[in-house]
Amino acid sequence: MELIDWIVLIGTIIFIVWFGIYKSRGSKNVKDYIGGGKDAQWWTIGLSVMATQASAITFLSTPGQAYHDGMGFVQFYFGLPIAMVIICLVFIPIYHRLNVYTAYEYLESRFDRKTRTLTAILFLVQRGLAAGITIFAPAIVLSAVLGWNLTYLTIIIGALVTIYTVSGGTKAVNVTHKQQMAVIFFGMIVAFFIILNYLPENVSIVNALEIAGTSGKMNILDYSFDLENRYTLWSGLIGGSFLALSYFGTDQSQVQRYLSGRSVRESQLGMLFNGFLKVPMQFFILLVGVMVFVFYQFNQAPLNFNPAATETVLNSKYAHQYEDLIIEHQEVQEQKNRLGLEYIESKENGSEAQITDLREKYLELDQQEREIREQARSFIDESDVEAESNDKDYVFIHFILNNLPRGFIGLLLAVILSAAMSSTASELNALASTTVIDLYKRNHREEKREAHYLNASKWFTLMWGLIAIAFASLADLFDNLIQLVNIIGSLFYGNVLGIFLLAFFIKMIKSNAVFVAALITQAIIFIVFEMEVIPYLWLNVLGCVLVMAIAFIIQLTKNTNNRIQTR
Repeated sequence: MELIDWIVLIGTIIFIVWFGIYKSRGSKNVKDYIGGGKDAQWWTIGLSVMATQASAITFLSTPGQAYHDGMGFVQFYFGLPIAMVIICLVFIPIYHRLNVYTAYEYLESRFDRKTRTLTAILFLVQRGLAAGITIFAPAIVLSAVLGWNLTYLTIIIGALVTIYTVSGGTKAVNVTHKQQMAVIFFGMIVAFFIILNYLPENVSIVNALEIAGTSGKMNILDYSFDLENRYTLWSGLIGGSFLALSYFGTDQSQVQRYLSGRSVRESQLGMLFNGFLKVPMQFFILLVGVMVFVFYQFNQAPLNFNPAATETVLNSKYAHQYEDLIIEHQEVQEQKNRLGLEYIESKENGSEAQITDLREKYLELDQQEREIREQARSFIDESDVEAESNDKDYVFIHFILNNLPRGFIGLLLAVILSAAMSSTASELNALASTTVIDLYKRNHREEKREAHYLNASKWFTLMWGLIAIAFASLADLFDNLIQLVNIIGSLFYGNVLGIFLLAFFIKMIKSNAVFVAALITQAIIFIVFEMEVIPYLWLNVLGCVLVMAIAFIIQLTKNTNNRIQTR
């Protein structure tokens, strides 16, 4: 990195932290600190909701997901607009009418304290884990690629976001989200056009999409009902709807964003804004990843994008075999480069037979390259059990550091760190709010002054910040970080959503039935996940249906027994 990159990176981060502290100074009570003064406008809510979900994982993992597997991942988000409409019609009016600080306050008025406490704890567990991952994700990737110390990076990212979140609470989170989303959108658009500019002169964007389509990267819709396939139209519409309903309707990190709205209408407009902009945004981020794939069809790509993994295998007994694979991979890429240019030229001047022949040869080389990469991963795995052979999370950052002009590297790194800070700030803010309102204040026997709970909110924010940093320091990479976050959510969200749906719509279900059903459901979900019976997206559906069905059976049995005893 050059001096200009450091100036852009450090300047952007310092400005965001300072701006958050400055704009949110003077929070004097819990309403201001947790509720953000309840004066946010719809565009602030919409951008804050998007920034909460769009963590650094989104901008590290999603392009890599598209590079390897294509655009099909966008189906994951198809249920989100449906969920936004339901939340606007059902959840937001109820929360605003009750004037609650957290989503879980409502559950005590509908059921009892133990159900409220259980649901709040389920949230704290899964969101506490996710907060650590959102810090860990950019830290480990930047550490591997730049050679920075992982522990120091984790502490720096966590400390920066904790500082302005402790200082300003919800308002600090909301106001900084707008700046962070501006940096993110600008950075990704710049990256997209730089990639297009780097393609050969005779390769237009249409040609680039054709090459991507030839390799299967533009296959967006999968209509199959194959449960072995994680991302299909049906898993996105059904499983994605349940996941989005759970996340945006019951997860305090999101609920707190729209509870800060000045009115029901502002909150609803903000959520609709998020619902209809989120899918195009994710489509564009995936498209950036596909363009990176096209770029590497005409430029030399590494055999594995994770430099730490490459160094590990080159220092092992498999070094010679891996070096042979590097040479073989380079030869295949050179052939693909020539064949790709011939294919583009034939599309304009060649016959149909020639086009078909070139496409088949290109696909053969593409398959050969996949096999070489798989073999390389096996050598990495065998050289060190702790080495991370899956390189999806390293694709985009490798492209940034090795191909972008000076200044733009700092900008894209600022995008990644801004996304990490925005998502983590929301999570810490929500974790502290839930801890104070649903656990500490609700179970505190003596009534304290407002200043006491304001200070408690700040201390709990600091506590969760330290917990997140500690977990991030102990965490490890998964198959793909963006999948890991969604898997953790799917283990809990369906159960929590079912509890809320019972509270909203089925009045015959009482507190004991839903409490026992929630405990049983959570145990079943863990078992089903461990046995890998179904893809993780369907866990949201299963959890929701199970807790409602079990609660209904328990309540029906209890009612029947009561009637028998009264006879």
